[in-house]
Amino acid sequence: MQARLLFNVALLLLGLVLHGIGGDSRAQAGPRPVVYVVEIEGMIDLGLAPYLDRVLRQAEQEGARAVVLHINTFGGRVDAAVKIRDSLLAAKVPTIAFIDRRAISAGALISLAAQRIAMAGGGTIGAATPVQVGGPGGGTQPTDEKTVSYVRKEFKSTAEERGRPPLLAEAMVDTDVAIPELVEKGKLLTLSTSEALKHKVADFRADTLEQVLEQSGLAGAEVRQTSPNWAENVVRLITQPLLSSLLVTVAMLGIIIELRTPGFGIPGLLGVGSLALVLWGHWLAQLAGMEEMLLAALGIALIALEIFVIPGFGVAGVLGILALLAGLVMTMSGAGSTWAFLIGLASRLVFSLLVAIALSLVLLRFMHRIPGARRLILEDKLAAGAGYASPPPEDHDLLGRTGRAWSVLRPAGIAEIDGERHDVVSNGELIEAGEPIEVIRVDGNRIVVRRMNNLYTTTRKTP
Repeated sequence: MQARLLFNVALLLLGLVLHGIGGDSRAQAGPRPVVYVVEIEGMIDLGLAPYLDRVLRQAEQEGARAVVLHINTFGGRVDAAVKIRDSLLAAKVPTIAFIDRRAISAGALISLAAQRIAMAGGGTIGAATPVQVGGPGGGTQPTDEKTVSYVRKEFKSTAEERGRPPLLAEAMVDTDVAIPELVEKGKLLTLSTSEALKHKVADFRADTLEQVLEQSGLAGAEVRQTSPNWAENVVRLITQPLLSSLLVTVAMLGIIIELRTPGFGIPGLLGVGSLALVLWGHWLAQLAGMEEMLLAALGIALIALEIFVIPGFGVAGVLGILALLAGLVMTMSGAGSTWAFLIGLASRLVFSLLVAIALSLVLLRFMHRIPGARRLILEDKLAAGAGYASPPPEDHDLLGRTGRAWSVLRPAGIAEIDGERHDVVSNGELIEAGEPIEVIRVDGNRIVVRRMNNLYTTTRKTP
């Protein structure tokens, strides 16, 4: 009995041991934490904002432990950076900015908006004073004081929200901010990796993504690299200022040519298609809202009214173009846009319109010489020899015939030719009744005659 009891106790202990081992193995075989990685390099443009929004939503839905922003950029558009900053501050999933090797200008604002900042050795962050693109053919120019003040406050509030020194963030934007032993007045603040760690701008140093995960308590996590989809890539391409201006020029060119030609054809389709691309791209980039779209739609409707309903080009066409330009200015401007930026943007659009007008005049003048465009133009002549004649065919038989003026031709009158009377007109001279005449031209219903050189006098017959 004792031996059997000992045997049962041994089996029980063995079962408990095996259960513990199985439990540990199942715990070890549990799901690995997931980390999403977003590459932010090169130019920061408007297409980056919807891409990051999509990744943040996806990471939140799938319960990811963090989203890592792998940053190496010299900056880009301020309005794009502001949208990304807002998304990061509102994100419910933890975010980590991994600066490898630089986060300059707009990249600095994005980094400051992340919950934690890791910097690789030799990295830099700062130098974020805003600039604006000059006119056509011009380079970048310093922006106005209002824009600097706006961007400075964006940096300050972002740093405060993330518990970082707000004065250092302001010094990255405004040269009037001086910090003893760090940056003097008149210079922008740019911090190295060691300086950023010393002044609590960065949280830790990491030279690789693996080190970032280790120091964030995510060693062994499943890393999911992300990339923009085709629509986001198209948006990034369309919202580039150069291509946007080119598309606006093509749109205006197509509309102008359509206004100058009857019906609706290839130029109109090209113009509407280019315009739709611009509006669609900026709508996906979260710049165009309902107000901008409605204003642009009103402009298109007025232009269509001018093309299909109202003959010529008048008030509806002018108002349509103005409404369309206003809608495009509102569509292509983002957060923080000042009057100076809006005026510059409007100037670029007006320049695109002027280029379109000049090109349309050239195309309309030389279109008949372009092989591919000849099919758009009616080149056939309504020649009399081809059967396109309004007068009776027998009138053409009178060409070169002679007769006499039956009545005075001043210049119109009646002449007798081959014994038949015809309504004729002289070539501008007064021909008395009875004078010999010769038919020199038949223009439509007009028979043109002239006085013959060998004049003789006849007696006019009584009708």
